[in-house]
Amino acid sequence: MSVVRAASAAPEVELVVLEAAVLEALVVGDRTAAAAATGLDFPEFFDTQGWLWRIHIDRMRQHPASVGWLARAVVDSATGEVVGHAGFHFQPDPAGMVEIGYTIVPERRGRGLATATVTALLAFAAADPAVRTVRASVSPENPASLAVVAHHGFVQTGEQEDEEDGLELIFERAPR
Repeated sequence: MSVVRAASAAPEVELVVLEAAVLEALVVGDRTAAAAATGLDFPEFFDTQGWLWRIHIDRMRQHPASVGWLARAVVDSATGEVVGHAGFHFQPDPAGMVEIGYTIVPERRGRGLATATVTALLAFAAADPAVRTVRASVSPENPASLAVVAHHGFVQTGEQEDEEDGLELIFERAPR
């Protein structure tokens, strides 16, 4: 007896830049206004991320060149559904380092979307010749993200104590 299994293709994502006006709507829970500005339907999960949207809004106002680096909606290319958010903590620093951040909505985790998101972030970083190092800070209590950074060839270079998140392991790699 032979068994035929369907090939499962890895998911693909598109990262859509979220400008300050969109983040301002999200801060106050106005997903309708955010949708009108972007054409995207934001999941309820985005209402819990106001703390992050405020950080990005402040950075965008102080450093307008950082807009394309900071906040992006993660869109599942197969469905057009917003499945998370991602970006960089800031534009490249003087040493050429950028740090990635990503979150997939809880109900869509475990399907390869975080892996696809990091692939897209690395491609964006690799397109900028100023970027020499990509960093990821991951809690040792987050096996899923540890697997994602390992899959992408990140190497642990240290650890840090984050005021809000506790112990984080620091991973780095070249963008290319």
